[in-house]
Amino acid sequence: GSHAPLEDTAPRIVEHPTDLLVSKGEPATLSCKAEGRPPPAVEWYKDGERVETDREDPRSHRTLLPGGSLFFLRILHGRRGKPDEGVYVCVARNYLGEATSRNASLEVAGE
Repeated sequence: GSHAPLEDTAPRIVEHPTDLLVSKGEPATLSCKAEGRPPPAVEWYKDGERVETDREDPRSHRTLLPGGSLFFLRILHGRRGKPDEGVYVCVARNYLGEATSRNASLEVAGE
């Protein structure tokens, strides 16, 4: 065949997260899908800080799904704080560069 080898490409976000309003204790998913070659690694940031998922902490209630979405087993929300509320972005990186999604805010519905 005369096919040229596939060229590596910088990441691009093909599915952005959207704002979520979630009841506390409920599961939630922030969508993110990135394309690139080699397949980009996805990280999530909340209010500018990197989100730890079960990849770093097996007991985490946040799971990074294979496609790059962020899944919350249950939204944590207590009198002392709202650890899951905030503004999230997903960042996809490979050696050619990085792409950042739109901001998505996650709010916890009333008490």
